[in-house]
Amino acid sequence: MKRILILICLCALFWNTGCSRKEEKEEETEFLVTSPLKNDTTVTNQYVCQVRSIQHIELRALEKGYLKKIYVDEGQMVRQGQLMFQILPIQYQAELQKAQAEANFAEVEYRNTKSLADSNIVSKAELALAKAKLDKANAEVSVAKVHLGFTEIRAPFTGIMDHFYVREGSLLDEGELLTTLSDNSKMWVYFNVPEAEYLNYKTHARQENLKHVNLLMANQQVFDYPGVVQTIEADFNNETGNIAFRATFPNPKGLLRHGETGNIQMTLPVKNALIIPQKATFEVLEKKYVYVVDKEDKIRSREITIAAELPHIFVVKAGLNKEDRILLEGLRQVRENEKIRCKFVKPDSVMAHLSLYAE
Repeated sequence: MKRILILICLCALFWNTGCSRKEEKEEETEFLVTSPLKNDTTVTNQYVCQVRSIQHIELRALEKGYLKKIYVDEGQMVRQGQLMFQILPIQYQAELQKAQAEANFAEVEYRNTKSLADSNIVSKAELALAKAKLDKANAEVSVAKVHLGFTEIRAPFTGIMDHFYVREGSLLDEGELLTTLSDNSKMWVYFNVPEAEYLNYKTHARQENLKHVNLLMANQQVFDYPGVVQTIEADFNNETGNIAFRATFPNPKGLLRHGETGNIQMTLPVKNALIIPQKATFEVLEKKYVYVVDKEDKIRSREITIAAELPHIFVVKAGLNKEDRILLEGLRQVRENEKIRCKFVKPDSVMAHLSLYAE
């Protein structure tokens, strides 16, 4: 009899324990679900960019000869008109002296002919011929001066020197590269924008704030001064579907240099954007998915396409509708086609308290 009572008590204990565990399981299977929020927003897109000086030129020898002197150093700031290179000028000085002597002789001959013409000893035709010889000689003097001037290479504008391609004493050919010069007072930054984003930009281009962009430098720091989009190329690249933009950035501290790279950050408005929490997504083979809860409260995974990423949220390009219910939490605790108990949370409430739901 005692054994029967003990067995009854044990069965009652196990039954109560089982019920308690069942209740806990049922409580654990109640998940929060929500729907995408449809709202106007702005997204900040990033584009790989190339930084260029507003003026970047090659300095080349205009005459053949030996490089006599270099008056500047690599990386130096030079001023407009400053002497940079001197090509050995002996030959061109001699040519100038020769041309000057011939011009002096032609001038004496012209004066004598004019005196005779004034006395009607020679004809006016001879005077005109003497004048032509003088003009030709003076022109040759001017040409010789130009050639002599070519032996002095001066800075065409204020800028920064690059490295030298030649050294003092080098024999230069006409047109040989000496160095490059960059005006970095302002920088032109080029970046490519996809067609759809270009259309969004042009649709709202009248808004002054859209013309301003930021530059994220290679060290992941944002450049201190914003740039202004001033130029868009005429044609799209048929291979990439992109079009080139050019933004101008002030560079008063000289931090930016020709040839740098970075990322342009451009903020664009998005009308009727479909927004979901990042927490509601999971990734498989670099593709984004969400769990959609159907009318029977069963779980179905669905691939989505992301248009933009913002803090804690994604802007969905394709794969969801406003009416869809998506699983907000517990994504690792469910299986495909599993029926769950769920509690719906309004999307505006989810977005307002998003940090509370974030893991």
